[in-house]
This record gives sequence, C-alpha cells and structure tokens, in this order.
Amino acid sequence: MDRFCPDQMFKNISRARLVSIFWTLILTMMLYPVMSMLVVQIYTALSGSYLAGHHSILLINCPTEQTAKDIGRHIMQKRMAACVNILPPTFTMFYWNGEIQDASEILLLVRTRTSMIQRLTEFVKSIHPYHTPEILSFPIQDGSDSYFKWIDHAVPDV
Repeated sequence: MDRFCPDQMFKNISRARLVSIFWTLILTMMLYPVMSMLVVQIYTALSGSYLAGHHSILLINCPTEQTAKDIGRHIMQKRMAACVNILPPTFTMFYWNGEIQDASEILLLVRTRTSMIQRLTEFVKSIHPYHTPEILSFPIQDGSDSYFKWIDHAVPDV
C-alpha cells in the first residue's frame, strides 16, 4: 500500500498548475492577433464608428520608377495593400557610410490594414534593392468610413 505524502501531492499540483499557466500564456499570445481583429470588427459593427489606427499608410522610397512599379505591383498581387500610389521623383539627401549622399528617388504611398505592416515590411525588404530600405508606417486616425470599408474588403485579414 502506497503511503500518502502531502509534499509529493503539492509538488504534482504545482507542476500541473505551472504547465497549465504556461500553455495558457502561449495560447493567448498566439491568438492575440485574431482576437484583436475580432474586437475591432465587433466594435466597428456595433458602434458604427471608426477605430483609430486600424489602417495605416506606408512610405517606401525606391531608386527608380521601374523599381517602384515592380514593388508596387508585387504588393498588390499579394493583396497586402488596397492601393499604391507612385509619386513623382523627389530629391533626397541622406547620410550613408558617414557621408552626405544625394539621390533622386520615387516614393510609394501604400494604404493597408495596420495588422499587415510587419508582413508587408518583411516582404518589401526581401525584394528591395537597397540594403536598408526606407519603410515608414503611420496609423490613420480618421477619414471616410466607406474608404476604410473598401480597404478592409481589398486587403484580407492576416
């Protein structure tokens, strides 16, 4: 007959509790993006108003018009943005390798869901000719509800 040992029972319960807490935290971190998108959609549906920061604008500089067109087309083909504007050439000054450099660059103006920014940034970095491409994002605070719905329709959830 096994002898009852309260210390051993306490250790087993503690270990089981720790494992349970660990897996709860892992599951919560994995489901956070999905849950946050659901909260935004429910809030928007119930209140009928826009939740600031749900959409973002990205600025991406490119060395040539052809590069800008290629990157813009790849972004659109992968449905990572609802719209990409290719702006006329701009004159740029920047520090590179300790010296001031001058260049003519083409600016992409990209509209997308905020939840898409990391994926879009990694994708652009993988195809951009610059070693350190300029990719900046800004959350949209307010605007046309119908335009935001169009972005949501054009860019699927992550």
